[in-house]
Amino acid sequence: MKKSYLWCGLSFIGIGCVLIGATIIFDTRLQSLLYGFAGALIGPGAVMAGKYFYWIMPENAERYKEKLDHESIEIHDERNEGLRNKAGRYAFLLSLFVISTSIVVFSILGELEVIENTRIIIMYLGALFLFQIVSLSVFHRHLQKKC
Repeated sequence: MKKSYLWCGLSFIGIGCVLIGATIIFDTRLQSLLYGFAGALIGPGAVMAGKYFYWIMPENAERYKEKLDHESIEIHDERNEGLRNKAGRYAFLLSLFVISTSIVVFSILGELEVIENTRIIIMYLGALFLFQIVSLSVFHRHLQKKC
């Protein structure tokens, strides 16, 4: 495994720790956001560092080589590339529909003064982000079964 993977993980952890330190030292209105960013960096950084140390162990070297070979085959398989592209297109078109519908709905709710708090819109956009990821996965699995 490349050493850059370890350094990337450690830099994520370092930046996350700096954000936690800044959040503790400075009292701002953005504390919850900074804690969230810190957790979002420290968690994946720890996983990356853990994976690096796991895969460099001598007893895991054989399995790691097999894993890389399998991943290389899966990534470069023409059928999988086509299915990923088609699934991405479907997820993109679905998200365009959802976003355009959302613009109309939020405009109407704004004009009726139903929405005054931006927290609802932020939560909605976060849910939309997760929806896009899940829909891409669902479309890809459906197309794999179909073909």
